[in-house]
Amino acid sequence: MAIDIKLESVIPWGRSLAEYTRMFDLTHEDLGLQFLDCGGGPASFNAEMSAIGRPIVSCDPLYQYTPAEIAAQIQATHPLIMRAVFAHQEHFVWEEIPSPEYLDQLRLSTMGRFLSDFKVGQGQGRYVAEALPELPFADGAFDLALCSHLLFTYSEQLSLPFHLASVQEMCRVAHEVRVFPLIDVTGEPSTLVPPVVQHLQGQGYTVEIRQVPYEFQRGGNQMLCVRNGSREA
Repeated sequence: MAIDIKLESVIPWGRSLAEYTRMFDLTHEDLGLQFLDCGGGPASFNAEMSAIGRPIVSCDPLYQYTPAEIAAQIQATHPLIMRAVFAHQEHFVWEEIPSPEYLDQLRLSTMGRFLSDFKVGQGQGRYVAEALPELPFADGAFDLALCSHLLFTYSEQLSLPFHLASVQEMCRVAHEVRVFPLIDVTGEPSTLVPPVVQHLQGQGYTVEIRQVPYEFQRGGNQMLCVRNGSREA
C-alpha cells in the first residue's frame, strides 16, 4: 500500500529499548508480550527486542523508503534538532541524559542500530510501511500496542478525530494500548487528552493515566493506558 508522505517532511528521531522500557513502564513480564510499535520511526526498539528473541512488529510510513534514503534524511535533519535542543535546554531534564552532546551521540547511535537492522527486519516482516489510523492487522493480533511521540505530541497537527480513530484502531489490534507522552511538542499538556479519555470511557474502554519512570522533555512523565473492556486482560 502506497502511503502519501514525503520523506523531506519527516524528521527522524529514534529511541532505544532502555528508553521504551521507562517511557512505557514495561516490566520483565511485559517484555515477553507480542508488541506493535506504531509510528516507531528509526527507533532501535525493534532491533534490540528482536536480538533477544522478543516478538515485535513496527509500523511507520517511513519504512517505504530505503535505508540509504532514511540515513540521508537523518543526516539532513539531526543538526537542526540539536540546534533547537541547545537553544532550549531549559525544556529538558538533564539527568539520565546528562547533556546535549550525550543526547546527540545517543540518538545517532540508536538510529544507526535501526538502519543496520532495517533491511533484514523488513524481510522478516518486522518493519511494515503502514500508518495510523488504519492498520492491516487482525483483531487482537498483538498483546500490547505502543505509540511514542506521535499522538498528543502533535496535537496541533493531528485532529481529535484522528486521535480517537488511532487509539481505537490500536485497541482493535491489541489487548492493551499505551501512548507516551501526554504533552505536546511545545511541552504543554495536550488539550486533546481530556476529550480522548472521556470519549473512550464513554465507549466502554478502561482508561488510566499513569506516571512513568522517564522524563526527558520537562513534564513528559505520563502515559495513557487503554484496554478494551469487552476483552479479557
